[in-house]
Amino acid sequence: MNEANTSRHVVITGAAGALGRAVVQHFLDQGARVALIDHRMEHLTGVFPGLDNSRHLLLEADVTSAQSMADAARGILAAFKQVDALVHIAGGFEMGQAVHALDRAAWDRMMNLNAWSFVAVTQALVPSMIERKSGSVVAVSAKTASRGLAAMSAYIASKSALQRLVEAAAAELAQHGIRVNSIAPSVLDTPANRSAMPKANPAEWVSTSVAAQTIGFLASPAAEALHGQHLTLDA
Repeated sequence: MNEANTSRHVVITGAAGALGRAVVQHFLDQGARVALIDHRMEHLTGVFPGLDNSRHLLLEADVTSAQSMADAARGILAAFKQVDALVHIAGGFEMGQAVHALDRAAWDRMMNLNAWSFVAVTQALVPSMIERKSGSVVAVSAKTASRGLAAMSAYIASKSALQRLVEAAAAELAQHGIRVNSIAPSVLDTPANRSAMPKANPAEWVSTSVAAQTIGFLASPAAEALHGQHLTLDA
């Protein structure tokens, strides 16, 4: 990993979450300017109380809304002039019913959070990368996207859809000098997962620090030859 070449202007969605915090810290440690997006401003200000707002940006936006993301992108580009890397972490997880009993609202919720959000976010920020003929997009998919599991159909389908979107975008944007990839963790070691699975062994999970370093690699020139890849992370 070529950490010295980590991108200088980085947009991170879902920045206030457990993985988001680790990713933000990784890029801050590399001296990057960061634009942090979450669906509630109080989440950002609570997690990053000392962040220098003259250098960095904290933005409240709905990643499932094209209009909300377009508004956020205007502010980011006005301040940064360019975006070197877009890290899309925002998403959601929930267990659900069996396929034959699946609730449409649950389906729509997972698809909006995990698949459509990638469209809305890239729609807002990728055009500026195309103009510069440079950039990297990194999404957070999931190891489970490769096959269906009981009571997780909507979630897995949405993460599988995200992976197909990543692959399609990679094929479309390579000619413009833009790389699009994802990390695909098994289970991340977060407070929420520890609370939800108290009998599991977190030593078998992926640390947010390791996931953040892998995202940093994908956003760096060291990953120049990677397009449409999903790096599976397992402890």
